Amino acid sequence: MAEHPDAMLQTLASEELGVSAEGSGDAAQAALAAGASTGLGAIIPVIPFMITTGTIAIVAAAVVSLIAHFLVGAAQSLVTLRTWWSAGLEMTLAGVIVGGATYLVGLALPT
Repeated sequence: MAEHPDAMLQTLASEELGVSAEGSGDAAQAALAAGASTGLGAIIPVIPFMITTGTIAIVAAAVVSLIAHFLVGAAQSLVTLRTWWSAGLEMTLAGVIVGGATYLVGLALPT
């Protein structure tokens, strides 16, 4: 393979990243999976508001969301070369930043 750098690059990309020159995959299936995962992820912070209201619901939504972010980040480590806790903490930090910004925007809007 070292004599054929293009073949070696394609093999490495296929093994490490799951990328192939043929362009495998179904666009409709990918769109359906993305939509379903987004919908599932979006319902997680809403669940506490189905049970309770007020500050308790806000705190519960934040906790449930941060746990979900950590679990998704840790699950990413199954397909990357990172440690589970590092990937989990990075995703949790992203959740804190986005959730905090969204909460501040909500506070700024008139009710």
